[in-house]
Amino acid sequence: MNDRLTVTGKIVSGEKKGAVFTQLDWVQLQCQEKLGFKPFPGTLNLEIEEEKTPLIEAFIQKYGITLVPPDSNYCTGQVYPASIMGVSGAIVAPADDVRVHAKNIIELIAPTSLKEALDVDDGDEIMLVISPP
Repeated sequence: MNDRLTVTGKIVSGEKKGAVFTQLDWVQLQCQEKLGFKPFPGTLNLEIEEEKTPLIEAFIQKYGITLVPPDSNYCTGQVYPASIMGVSGAIVAPADDVRVHAKNIIELIAPTSLKEALDVDDGDEIMLVISPP
């Protein structure tokens, strides 16, 4: 596998649950420690081509950084660095048993609002570059 993966996708609406997750104290702390930033409230959802999904999943298995909850009331998740049209951020992947999106929808976090920083909205296409940590 190449050490970088470039994927283009379309921004889609989410379930509006990302803001709650990204603002949990333990998520904020671990993102700061493991990624170097505290995430902006919410996630940006990117619909990618289904044939790219196995490549993303391979990156999760090979390079994923686990976010470990303080107790069993929360699920683990994995994050991994990504560049979203030049903005440093990460993909966040919840555990499969709490995943609310199809596998070809990936959730992105960053220290700023990605929609504002990139001046994009639902339906727009953006490019994502995934690099190993």
